[in-house]
Amino acid sequence: MDFSYVPPKKSARPKSADKAEKAQTGRDEAIAGVFSTQSVARMGTGASQRRTIQKTYWFAKQTGPKIIEVQPLNRSSVPAGPKREVPLDEFLEKFAPEPEFYVSTVYPKMQELQKTVVRGEKHRAHGELYAAEFEFGHALKVDEENVRANFGLGLTYMDRGEKNKANDIFERLVKLDATFDTQHKHLFNDFGISLRKNQMYDQALAYYRRAVELTQDDENLWMNLARACYEKGDIAQCVEHLRKAIEINPSLDEARQFWDFLVRKEHVRDAYPGKAQPKRPASENSDRADADTPPEA
Repeated sequence: MDFSYVPPKKSARPKSADKAEKAQTGRDEAIAGVFSTQSVARMGTGASQRRTIQKTYWFAKQTGPKIIEVQPLNRSSVPAGPKREVPLDEFLEKFAPEPEFYVSTVYPKMQELQKTVVRGEKHRAHGELYAAEFEFGHALKVDEENVRANFGLGLTYMDRGEKNKANDIFERLVKLDATFDTQHKHLFNDFGISLRKNQMYDQALAYYRRAVELTQDDENLWMNLARACYEKGDIAQCVEHLRKAIEINPSLDEARQFWDFLVRKEHVRDAYPGKAQPKRPASENSDRADADTPPEA
């Protein structure tokens, strides 16, 4: 199937639209854009039975030489829901390009959704929490599984001390695998720390445990899990998770500080199990020497 496409002559369009169409249709480039599949459904029985053709739209992106990642479009014409991988040969056989629909409808809606989320993040950064809630809420009406908007709304609720509403967002986020993608790492850390600081310890523990199910070798996740266990009062689990963080990265400075803190509190007696760190000047250690809380990861 040839994906090359020559659009009819039209009035001048924004450069962003031309760029979007080029990404959609360029055969020599990685595949990206909107495609469709068709399936036949049979309605009724006997003589009244009839066939209808159902068309499904997908946002597709090439993630490897022979792998295409596809995600369905929702009723608002933006990518939403679970992603799956399709072999290139199968993709070329079953998926048809929809460049005009992409340029005229999907791409503008994706851009507007992103701008709405950014406005929400700016409002929250300036302490304008009700304006932030409005923007994030509007974004979630378009895509209820948008990870950035969910993080933003959850953080906004925690900023306002509304734990029940924040818990609703937590319940949604913890079920989405996309929550734990590396592209959302900064938001992920902020959300986990906010859960703990709002004394939502059970949620923080469930949050980090879900994360380590998907990413076993991130020392910072194990550090945060250890910190949440400490706040909950589970010292045994705290030490176990901290040891795991040190096992992954024996030179992790925050882990050494956390271990020293546990020694001062007489929760552990063993020497630090990681690599010995160079001795710091007293001025650098003074802020942690008498600290009453463990360090942040």
